[in-house]
Amino acid sequence: MPRPGAAVAARDPDPDPFAALADGTSADGAWLELSVVADPEAVEAVSEILSRVAPAGTSVEPAFELVDEGLGARVDPTRPAVVRAHLPARDRTAARAAVRRVRDDLGHLQAFGLRPIGDVEVRVVLESDWAEAWKRHIGVMRIGHGIVIRPSWRRHRAGPGETVVALDPGMAFGTGLHPTTRLCVAGLERWADAGLVRGGGDAGGPARVLDVGCGSGILGIVAARLGAARVVGVDTDPIAVEATVANARRNHVARRVRARQGSLPAAGGPFDLVLANLIAGVLVALGPGLAAAVRPGGRLLASGIFVDREGEVRTAFADVGLEVVDRASEGDWVALDITRPEAHRSAR
Repeated sequence: MPRPGAAVAARDPDPDPFAALADGTSADGAWLELSVVADPEAVEAVSEILSRVAPAGTSVEPAFELVDEGLGARVDPTRPAVVRAHLPARDRTAARAAVRRVRDDLGHLQAFGLRPIGDVEVRVVLESDWAEAWKRHIGVMRIGHGIVIRPSWRRHRAGPGETVVALDPGMAFGTGLHPTTRLCVAGLERWADAGLVRGGGDAGGPARVLDVGCGSGILGIVAARLGAARVVGVDTDPIAVEATVANARRNHVARRVRARQGSLPAAGGPFDLVLANLIAGVLVALGPGLAAAVRPGGRLLASGIFVDREGEVRTAFADVGLEVVDRASEGDWVALDITRPEAHRSAR
């Protein structure tokens, strides 16, 4: 999904997000960036509101500071995050209507006064400028005991036992900074330690993996680097598919990691291992499809779940025959390690 970069400023409360464009400047190659500062516990609700108007979905930027001379990042889960979404600016009338809708929906949410939520800020982002400007904020990220996510523009000398994944998310979601991504990477490492990646296949060999909502490809590539036989990534955003393919080449796993535009059901299933780093509402809606994608005896790692909605997700998965076997959390975010039993019950 798109990322912020150099822009032509046009911030609220200006009622017209295009007002700052120079006379005669075309919006054909531009996007509207909508951003909202929100308390961590309000992030999911804000994300859902923005996703109603953003065809490429949303991104969440947790509060963090660069450390180790800019080569690492330390996330602070107690500080507000920034939720961003981007929508095409070619049709100015439609874009203005989308901004009004977001303002109205956020106003209704703010009226409850449950958690601090800022006003939506809007700016016009020129497509030709944004791809590079945000890179200075992303550092090397160490996850678990041996996984290192290295942005392609940073340097890192691999230590003993480290699995280093070079990543350039471009305009796709998935840098490793967000807790939901870190929870998935750590879960993959636990699966690998338990022999489920190299030896978790139906016939006892390397596992076949499905990554639903692959984004930058980070999870599928980690799975491949940990020994998976084959990884299929699906995403509704064509930009994400391009990023996954490019990052698979960058990490020399292009023969084992493939991506296509779409969602469930995914061709080639069922799979030994399924990864789904999505928000709770999407996980609930995709419950039957996720259950069908996991072979009997296989595993599903579901992340992106805000703690207040964990019960809802658990119930939806139980209804389609999936059983939670483990749970991990970071701040207010939860990841569930799930199995589809060999003799699974049918959906009620």
